[in-house]
Amino acid sequence: MLSSLTWLDQDSTARDRSLRILALFQEKESRDELGIGAIRDAISDRLFPGTSTIQTRLRYMLIIPWMYQRLEDERVSAREFSARARKDELALTRPLLDAGAEGVFGRVAQGALKRLPSSVYWAGLGAWSIRRFAGPQSDYHRAVDTLYARRDRARKRDNDDDVQHDPSLVTWHSGLPKAPEGFPDTVDLTLRPEEGSFLVDCIRATHRESLLGWLVLNGEPDDTDAPWGHHQHGSFPLPMRTLLHHARLFADLVEGAARVYNIALAVQRGDTALAGDHRAELARWQERCDWAALGDWSLDMFWDEVTTPNHTITTPTRRFVEAFLERMRTCKGDVGADPVTHDLVRARERSLKGSRSRFDNKGALDRWGGSSGTGRLVYRWTIARRFLADLYPALGRS
Repeated sequence: MLSSLTWLDQDSTARDRSLRILALFQEKESRDELGIGAIRDAISDRLFPGTSTIQTRLRYMLIIPWMYQRLEDERVSAREFSARARKDELALTRPLLDAGAEGVFGRVAQGALKRLPSSVYWAGLGAWSIRRFAGPQSDYHRAVDTLYARRDRARKRDNDDDVQHDPSLVTWHSGLPKAPEGFPDTVDLTLRPEEGSFLVDCIRATHRESLLGWLVLNGEPDDTDAPWGHHQHGSFPLPMRTLLHHARLFADLVEGAARVYNIALAVQRGDTALAGDHRAELARWQERCDWAALGDWSLDMFWDEVTTPNHTITTPTRRFVEAFLERMRTCKGDVGADPVTHDLVRARERSLKGSRSRFDNKGALDRWGGSSGTGRLVYRWTIARRFLADLYPALGRS
């Protein structure tokens, strides 16, 4: 694959954006066989901005800036910066494992780790304004020599305020807690109180209106599997409760579509037993769904909620969602036996994959693992819950 991506070197912004998209294929919630990813991400970004399902622990939001600050303090040159950053980042794995931390990047891969935590957390660091450098990570690596020179000129003018506050000279939040003594040789993933308070301040300043913003300020621990099951749900701000209502119903719809898709593929393959297994799962889905709420669900209001400048929801995607909901209502949930629903799912997959459609490409069907995209959407709640579990003890909440 790497040889086919050499074009990415031509434009740093496009390259970083494309690599983030490619990385989505590794994310559990991104198995998007029916093209609903833009809707999923629009909801996720409103609920839990700055998160990604391939993040692990909250303290990485501090460890990465500490590592980079150390390189800047040493004035590592732009020519050596990327290689040195990778080396230092990989070197963090051993002390973190020695500290008994869970969720350590590189626990298995060690030095062969391809996706470094700095890459995984880069967007989140920007979303929370911990990272003040506005460009892609690769641009930051290339810009350090220029940053050093401009800071030197500001200091020669006896203007330390410029160095601290000029946005063009600042790469990290001025209030970032200091790296702990012994860093990076000694480090763990347990947040300290001042670190927790700093992260709360960052999220409050940037995303107070989000569900994440409310939970860091007012939340209590809860291990529920989905955000709409949180025991404080009734106290959430009305806009977030409204969004969660739509998110839950959309998760029901997507799961139903995915289960019909799997039945159709099993039938296409001629695997009667597998088709029966998927029909049984579809029956369990029918029992779980809130059919009264689905019957009253206003898609006009839903589209208003999920339409954002950062996520393009195409007309064919809207039509597919609308058509599938109509079939759910018409069939009273029994979409597994409805040929129109099967045709709808087949047509959707063909429109997305073209000649690679599993319904038309025997090789693609043979490579199918027997189940695709059936995980219930929870909109990055799993990682948000992990972050909150890291944060609350530092704030004295248990």
